[in-house]
Parts: sequence; C-alpha cells; structure tokens
Amino acid sequence: MRRDRDRYRLFTRRAAMLGAGKVGLFGLLAARLYYLQVVESDRYTMLAEDNRISVRLMPPSRGAIVDRHGELLALNQQAFRVQIVPEQARRLEAVLNALGDVIEVPEHEIARVLRSARRQRAFVPITVREGLSFEEVSKVSLHAPELPGVQIDVAQSRFYPAGGAAAHVLGYVGAVAEADLTGEPVLTLPGFRIGKAGIERAHDLALRGRAGTSEVEVNAVGRVVRELYRREGDVGQELMLSIDAELQAFTAARFGDQTGAAVVMDVHTGEVLTLVSAPSFDPNLFSQGIRAEDWRGLINHPYKPLTNKAIAGQYSPGSTFKMVVAMAALEYGIATPSQTFSCRGDVALGEAIFHCWKKGGHGTLDMHGGIQQSCDVYFYELARRVGVERIAQMAYRLGFGNPLDIELPGEQPGIVPTNEWKKARIGVSWQLGETLVVGIGQGYLLATPLQLATMTARLVNGGRAVTPRLTRRLGSAAKTMPAPAELGFQRANLATIERAMAAVTGPGGTAYRARIELAGMAMGGKTGTSQVRRISLAERRTGVRKHEDLPREQRDHALFVGYAPIEAPRYAVAVIAEHGGGGASVAAPIARDVLIETQRRGTLPRGGTPQAAAPATRPGDRI
Repeated sequence: MRRDRDRYRLFTRRAAMLGAGKVGLFGLLAARLYYLQVVESDRYTMLAEDNRISVRLMPPSRGAIVDRHGELLALNQQAFRVQIVPEQARRLEAVLNALGDVIEVPEHEIARVLRSARRQRAFVPITVREGLSFEEVSKVSLHAPELPGVQIDVAQSRFYPAGGAAAHVLGYVGAVAEADLTGEPVLTLPGFRIGKAGIERAHDLALRGRAGTSEVEVNAVGRVVRELYRREGDVGQELMLSIDAELQAFTAARFGDQTGAAVVMDVHTGEVLTLVSAPSFDPNLFSQGIRAEDWRGLINHPYKPLTNKAIAGQYSPGSTFKMVVAMAALEYGIATPSQTFSCRGDVALGEAIFHCWKKGGHGTLDMHGGIQQSCDVYFYELARRVGVERIAQMAYRLGFGNPLDIELPGEQPGIVPTNEWKKARIGVSWQLGETLVVGIGQGYLLATPLQLATMTARLVNGGRAVTPRLTRRLGSAAKTMPAPAELGFQRANLATIERAMAAVTGPGGTAYRARIELAGMAMGGKTGTSQVRRISLAERRTGVRKHEDLPREQRDHALFVGYAPIEAPRYAVAVIAEHGGGGASVAAPIARDVLIETQRRGTLPRGGTPQAAAPATRPGDRI
C-alpha cells in the first residue's frame, strides 16, 4: 500500500508539473497571439496590404527642346515595339523564329529574349524589338493568329526633326548604363532613356521630369489583378535655346561635303545663333538603341562625325590670330598704328629664314595694311617686339586658353603657349623663333572655333568680355546674364583693329572677292590659313605643290573670322574648313553666306534689293 501511495504521489506531482508546463505554453501562445493581433495589428495589416498592392513607377515624358523662335528641335513621338509573353507563347523559341519570318529579328535578339525568359516570371512581357515601322506593325498584326503571345506595345521615343543639322548641339538620348545608376528608381525602368551627349546631357535632370506611380493589386505570384490608383508624372521642363533652327540648317547645308565647323554669336549678348560641326550624324539613330554596325561606322569614320569640332576641335588659328598680336602691341605701347615695317618676302633670325605667304613680299606696311593684306613679315617683327608673354596675356583676355563654359560637354581649352608652359610640358626653354611663329598663329598655339568667334565679338563690341551661351529659357524661368565686364581696352586701339578688319573685305584686302555687297550687310573680318605640315626649303625652291595636288591630310586648314554689319556690329562668325586650302577661297565664302542669312533672319535693316553674292577667290589664293 505504501508503495502504491508513493507511486500515486509521484504521478500526481508529474501530472501537475506537466499541466503547469502546458498552461504556461498556452499562456505564452496566447500572449504572442495577443501581441500579434492586437498590439502589432496595424503593422501587420500594412505588411499584408503591401503584399497585395504593388506600387509601380511610370516613366515621365521628356521635356521638349525648342529654338529661339519656338520651333521644335527635340520632341517625343509614339514608337512601336513588339513584345512577347512567354507563358502565352508556350513554344517560345519556335514563336520567335516565326516572328523572324515576318519582320527582321536578329539571332542575338532571339538569344537575349530566351535568356530573359529563363530569369523572369512567365507572364511578364519581354521586348523583342523597338522602333517598328508602320509597315512592320501591320505585318505583325496580320500574322497575329500564328504568333501566340506576341503583342504590339506603344511607347515614347525621342525625335529630332532637324536630324544631323543640330546633332552636335542637341546631342542624343540613350539607355541607362551601369555607370549612370545613382540610386534613383526611375533609372531602373526598362527602356528609360537619359541624355548622353550635347544639351540633352547638360540639362538631363530638368528635361527628365518626375516619374508617376501606379498602384496595382497583385496575386500571390505577382500577376496584376487590377489597377487601384494612378498618379501621372510631371513632364520635363521645356528648354528654349538661342539657336535659330533654320539658320542652323542653312549653315550645315552650306558646308556640303566640306568638313569643319562654324559658329555665329551675338556680339552683345553672347547668344549663339548657330553652332555647326561637319560632318554630322543622325541623333535619331540613338533613340531606340543604335545598331552595332551603325555605331562602328560612326566611331571608325575618318572625319570624326561624333566630335563637336566647334568646341572640341583644336586648330592653329593661323592669320586670324594676328589681331591678338596687334592689340597686344597697341595696348602695351610697343607699336603705334602708323609704325611701318618693310616686307621683302622673308626675314632672317640667326640661321633661320621665316617666309611670308606672298613671294616677293608686300613692301612697306603700317598696322592697317599688315592686317588688310595679312603680311607675315609684319607680324614676325611685331611679335618679336611684343614677346610671347604679352601675347599670351592678350590672348587670355580675348577668350583663348580656357573653356568658355558654353554648357556643352567636351569643350576643350586650346593652348596659349608661354615659356613656363613649354618648360612644364616639354622641359626646355622658349626660343625667340617660336615667338615669331606664334605671331602668325602657328606653332604650339591652338584654339577652337568657338574661341575665335568670341575673340571677334570682344574686338568689335567695344571691348566687353562677352561669353557664349545657348540657353534662353528653362521651364518658365528665363536665363539672365550679367552685363559683360569691360576688358579695359582703349577705344582708339579697338577702332584701329575694327577698321583694318573692315578693310580685309575692301579693295586690296585678302577677302575682297568674298565681300558682301548687299546694302546694310557689309562684313569685316580676317582670313587665315593654318599649315598642318612644315614646308621644306627644297619645296620652296622648286615650288610648293598646288593645294589640289596634295593628299587631303597634308592640305592647309582654311579659316575666317568676321562680323557684320560694319556700321553697327551685331554678329560675329568663325569658320574653319578642314584641309580646305586658303581662308579667302574656302572659309570666307562660307562665312559670307552665313552672315547674309543671319542678317536676313535678324532684326537689322535690310535695305535695298538682294543681289547676287560676290564670287569666291581664285583657288590659288592662300590667305
């Protein structure tokens, strides 16, 4: 009996302990349920709702770009793309091959779609091809019963009405690369495009706009059941440029097959009316993703169509730089306008002989005649007296040697050489003969066409440090620029240079044959010929080969800088014709025609009936 009582007590204690444990466990479970269902009720309700509702971004519409008159330069238009839903296609590869029989679908695109199908859910559409033509859309629609899972989708594509004429100003848009990712969710949207070059890149954030959102109800596997709410995004801001679209197209067409660049700017405000680089490219190729063969054709092209030569092309300015040397001589009191030098066709410096472009020389010339006839010997002597350091100081004041911050990516600073520059770059001291060479715009000296146009504007606008600009308005805010600072030049010195430039297109001037004869539109300027190779003494003795007999890469660059009208300067122009030969025979006629068109489209008095343009100079003229 005692053993039974002990066994009973032991069982009772164990049962009590087990019961207490169960009660404790159930208490903990009840407490946890209370915590989850009461205390954390709101939190878990929200999580469950988020699991049911998916918030998706909608790409915004990119802002338009217009010219100074409101003409569209860049806009959005409907673009068609073909997509395929793998779960509806069932035999995906077979359907893709069948689609390839209807429209062109490269093999690498088929391989890409198959890879994407393995990585994502079967009900998510995959883009097969973008940028379909109406004819291709019709073909796909006609064969729709034979192409299960294939569907046509409408998206937005960037379109540039001017094509290649304004490509280097506008740039283009392209797909987001890994290096472009900044953590902004909109950049991860399929097919989203951002600015990759030109003004599209410079103002990308403003043009991009703000993405919209769409709240959709999804099931357990992520399939969309219905849309619950939609908030449209904000369209990107409209950008107005100072460019004149028709003048831009005229200038681009005027170059024809000639390569080079041209810039026209308002000498008082700095607004750039045209900025052309030739050859160009079609920016519309990039809107839907450029084909590999098209890209290779552009980057391997010998004339570099992707380079904006107006801001990134660095050339020896040749005789167009002679005004800088003349201004330095006047401002630093080294020479006077009436001081003369004699040109007999060459000048000796030690054992070196420096030649003038005119065999036999120009005779005795003052500063006016030196600029008008572009005498090299005159400027050899002037540069020797001024010195390279003072020439460099004047060059900086007139816009050389530093970027002008025109907003476009890729602008180059050029080179203004000095003794310090040469020691740092090459490790040897400056030589006096190099100063003579700089005096005629050759040697280490390099400048961009934009810098040459800026130099001209500062010389004829009263000596104010005007800088080029492209943006007139962004959104509703007009871009205001402070009044350009005075450069401190003496008015009499500026008048001397301006009168000499006016004489360049007058009788006896190097650009007389390219003059403007329309009343109220006459131009002044300066021709330039930039050598790309050294002419040996043997060639000079036997006779230098004619321009047209040389290989293209050995031909001189042709340059011209000018302004108009002479009576009240309003516009400055700079033109470089790569390997074109003489500035008077090639670059000056282009500048003349562009300045005529600029003034016709401007607000200046026309006066008189338009006459036929003056003939170009003879092919043999060099300067």
